[in-house]
Amino acid sequence: MSRKADNPNDAIYGATALSSSLPKSHFPDHEENPRRIYMAVRDELMLDGNSRQNLATFCQTWEEPEIHDLMDACIDKNMIDKDEYPQTAEIEARCVRMLADLWNAPKGPATGCSTTGSSEAAMLGGLAMKRRWEARRKAEGKTIDRPNLVTGPVQVCWHKFTRYWDVEHREIPMENGRLLMTPEEVLKLCDENTIGVVPTLGVTFTGEFEPVKAVSDALDQLQQETGLDIPIHVDGASGGFLAPFCAPDLEWDFRLPRVRSINASGHKFGLAPLGVGWIMWREEADLPEEMVFWVNYLGGDMKDIALNFSRPGGQIVCQYYNFLRLGREGYAKVHGACYDSAAYLARELGGLGPFEIVFDGNRGKGIPAVSWTLKEGLEAGFTLFDLADRLRVRGWQVPAYTLPAHCEDKSIQRVLVRNGVSRDLCALLIEDIRSALAHLDAHPRKIPLGEDDASGFHH
Repeated sequence: MSRKADNPNDAIYGATALSSSLPKSHFPDHEENPRRIYMAVRDELMLDGNSRQNLATFCQTWEEPEIHDLMDACIDKNMIDKDEYPQTAEIEARCVRMLADLWNAPKGPATGCSTTGSSEAAMLGGLAMKRRWEARRKAEGKTIDRPNLVTGPVQVCWHKFTRYWDVEHREIPMENGRLLMTPEEVLKLCDENTIGVVPTLGVTFTGEFEPVKAVSDALDQLQQETGLDIPIHVDGASGGFLAPFCAPDLEWDFRLPRVRSINASGHKFGLAPLGVGWIMWREEADLPEEMVFWVNYLGGDMKDIALNFSRPGGQIVCQYYNFLRLGREGYAKVHGACYDSAAYLARELGGLGPFEIVFDGNRGKGIPAVSWTLKEGLEAGFTLFDLADRLRVRGWQVPAYTLPAHCEDKSIQRVLVRNGVSRDLCALLIEDIRSALAHLDAHPRKIPLGEDDASGFHH
């Protein structure tokens, strides 16, 4: 059918535009009817997984209707145009002040900013540590060519930071029986070229908190003995919006003088829609002046810190909405329900027989997540990759993955319990796991699936 035969009254799927494959590689020559193209694009999205059943992601997959309305209202606001959108800029500043209060920063000007996500915030926190270390070394007449950063087993953003900014990454490997950073392992790797130590409040692989206070105490002792003053940056991507509400006595934030900066994801347990993170410094002196840019070509003289320039303002406005809407009480209720559901999942999974629970979602020790492995020595007749594959039949995304260095031979499975992952959904998941186990028992795999067969785990 030629384009001339196209009729505006044609039914969507009877129209010329949708009677053949749409362009996938070459740039289209002609314009098309918006309604038809909308349907074609919308149809493709059906092939994505159901985000509510994606139990691998830390990101929010459910939002109140008011959030959707605010996002629509902000679709045309560029966060960087603070002179054009002064109220959005003021809302960002209010969020920064509220976070300084939430994370117990000392009295004084709140120092921080929004970012596109927690990874960008981590980059800024790491860069500030490097610049402060360089300034100190130069003042002492020492070289600055061998900086290093000490972390526990971390997700890819810290690998990116060290590679992009030419910093040696001293990552503490896991060992059987120890899956986290410990003060003893930290001290083994620190020296005069260490720009900082990064504990994670909610390790990606298992969900557990690393011991920020114990590491801080150990570094205090190291300073007394050697004079080395090594700062801490806390990666609070998940835990930064959990511990203040559900484990308020846990000391991990600016209550510890050695903690100089914190990054967190607004779009994870901060409950904002995708696209906002936060970086906060303890006080103004912790943000090197050379990281601050002043721009005057958008209608005013504006302060800019973030790596990204143009970015949407809606997520920041919605973050502010959540702060006002929920307060400490509301966040505690939402996250408390998630922790309770995680504990339920851990109990039920432990009772199924073949699993050993690695982390049970204890609110004082980690995020609302459950991770498990197959019992040592068990001849199960299937792998966790087989189980993950079987759960896909019912739409659940519960990926299996291997642990990082020194524990690569150990596979693990993990569920994140976020806002919207209700107790009832958890009960349905347990029933589907029970059915999957029965299926795998009745139809044992001749060639079990392994990591190379898995669909991927990228969080």
